[in-house]
Amino acid sequence: MTRRAALWLALLLPWTVAEARAQPADPPPAAAPAPARPVRAVPPRPRGQAPAPRETAEDVALGSHLNANTVAVISGTPGGTYFRMASDLAFVLDGVNDLRVLPVMGKGAGQNAYDLRYLRGIDIGFVRTDSLDQLRKDKRVGNASSHIAVIARLFNDELHVVASREITDIRQLAGRKVSFDVRGSGTDVSGRAMFAGIGLTVDPVNVDQPTALAMLERGEIAALVSVAAKPVAVLSEFQGGDRFRLLDVPFAGGAAESYMPAELTHADYPLLAPEGSAVRTLAVGTILAAYNWPKGSERYTRIARFVDAFFGRYDAFLKAPRHPKWREVNLTAEVPDWPRFPAARDWLERRGGPAPKVAAGPGEVAQFLAQRRGAGEVDRDQLYQEFLRWRDGRGR
Repeated sequence: MTRRAALWLALLLPWTVAEARAQPADPPPAAAPAPARPVRAVPPRPRGQAPAPRETAEDVALGSHLNANTVAVISGTPGGTYFRMASDLAFVLDGVNDLRVLPVMGKGAGQNAYDLRYLRGIDIGFVRTDSLDQLRKDKRVGNASSHIAVIARLFNDELHVVASREITDIRQLAGRKVSFDVRGSGTDVSGRAMFAGIGLTVDPVNVDQPTALAMLERGEIAALVSVAAKPVAVLSEFQGGDRFRLLDVPFAGGAAESYMPAELTHADYPLLAPEGSAVRTLAVGTILAAYNWPKGSERYTRIARFVDAFFGRYDAFLKAPRHPKWREVNLTAEVPDWPRFPAARDWLERRGGPAPKVAAGPGEVAQFLAQRRGAGEVDRDQLYQEFLRWRDGRGR
């Protein structure tokens, strides 16, 4: 390399390196203002290049207005539940107090917890109780619960296991290839943990769901796993004829301590679930969470504006064509061990609604079943149905 070329490389290199995109290691004190956006120096303009157009005062004002009223929500993959529900947020809340909700395509709940904690520009995200627990246990992450706060506990995501009709028991999948969606997705994190909880070891594969369905049809994998809110569009639309079914998943072992029982019906999946009887499975709670910016900061104010619009217009989410899972949400439900975002807590207190309910926890479910068995009710079907009725009516 000539000396002149080396000199030009040295001048250009600083402007080609991407900035690190991590949230601050710890949020500033509650009374401190939000950290200012770093100012980058402008590199010298090469000789002969026209000068950049100057921004007018109107340009600056418009840009400030758009940024001050926009929140970014990390969701999931296209066609998935989180992506659809983030789109619902954008449509229903658009223009309320000049608010703009910007859905961001993500990998799903597993990665979303890390994106919400570390990615600059991400204000809100769809996460799960187990992905938050994973974040807290990650030794690289310091004091996760001080950085992430709950806006609302939403609904449950159900475990779906689709296999050929020749497989009649989920234990027949032991040692065989099973797809868990893309690496880092909510299905990858929750699905593997659920399988481990029931003591089932398989050969995991990570591909996107449409690819996995094609592989399933060709016999290249034994089953496909999806952990998502029913009905999952990609499964509802799967035209596999009568060759495939949804498998029952036992509520047992470690899974009974970490997850909740659920069911999938023929009404949910006419091509995959039998008429007249439900497919038993597991479920995990989904949360709408926010980065816990301090009160008084610009980012806190944006999220507070979102909370006011979301809670105040919630009835609009209960109508078609919004996702049916919105009907399962109880805005007052608390999430054990995770703080409520202050603006959400203040909104509920101002409205003087019912006292907050703590959402049913997995350990509590296992305790409920154990107590009922101890009372002499040993019929598992009866216990299971009793729990579902209790869960559906709790806190409503």
